[in-house]
Amino acid sequence: MAVTNESRPEEFILLGFADRPWLELPLFVILLITYSTAMMGNITIILVSKLDPHLHSPMYFFLTNLSFLDMCYTTSIVPQMLFNLGSSKKTISYLGCAVQLYFFHMMGGTECLLLALMSLDRYMAICKPLHYTLIMNQRICVLLVSIVWLSGMTYPVSEATITLQLPLCGLNKLDHLVCEIPVLIKIACGEKSANGLTLFVVCIFILALPLCLILASYACIGHAMLKIKSSEGRKKAFGTCFSHLIVVLLFYGPGISMYLQSPSSITRDQPKFMALFYGVETPTLNPFIYTLRIKDVKGALGNLVRKIFTYR
Repeated sequence: MAVTNESRPEEFILLGFADRPWLELPLFVILLITYSTAMMGNITIILVSKLDPHLHSPMYFFLTNLSFLDMCYTTSIVPQMLFNLGSSKKTISYLGCAVQLYFFHMMGGTECLLLALMSLDRYMAICKPLHYTLIMNQRICVLLVSIVWLSGMTYPVSEATITLQLPLCGLNKLDHLVCEIPVLIKIACGEKSANGLTLFVVCIFILALPLCLILASYACIGHAMLKIKSSEGRKKAFGTCFSHLIVVLLFYGPGISMYLQSPSSITRDQPKFMALFYGVETPTLNPFIYTLRIKDVKGALGNLVRKIFTYR
């Protein structure tokens, strides 16, 4: 570890895969392609949901928010990753690290809550179809999404602020690609068990409880789907629910394996691969999962493409 006389370094060195330089160029190319794909895919979902009148429903309102959130999520880390991978200088200023810490965790916490809200929407649509349009009206949807975004902001404001107060004794090397809370806790000096416990408790509320809500919603949905007599109705319900479940598994799986364990037990390369997975790959795959699985989205996308070529 590089040690300076200050407890708070002016910058951090993000080691990434510096010990395996042969990985940097392929990873740079993959990240550049993936990031571009994520931007285009999520922008397409937003445009299709806004332009097609058939998709002006609560489900697609939440999906639009998810796409916008994913764009912000990847943008909070990927440009810095690309800069470091394409340069011999692999540093980030202390202020830049703090900003990245806040935004990355704000987007991650908000996505956890938004995915739980989307499962609640699917529960209302399938289990309470007669009351769905009355309960999930536009005002309620905007209110629920606003609560999710505001709640997502409280997580980094609390946990990231506490983490940034930890004494680092001048240690400025992070064996990671981004600034992330468990990694900063791991390099901190002095007593930090309380921070690890606080992180665990906060993640119970931001990860475990929303996941329990999702699982409970889908248990009720599965029971309700068995009562649907129409095979077409079951197929449509299964399509929307299955897409959401895939997204939940892709996001929550790595997140739980990273955050619901002691920072001291995290292996060396685990944070790097987990950050690439839930911070880059999942937001990239989300538009394709919904596009391929939901018939309405595929139809709306096809109509939009035809209109563009017809206009030309």
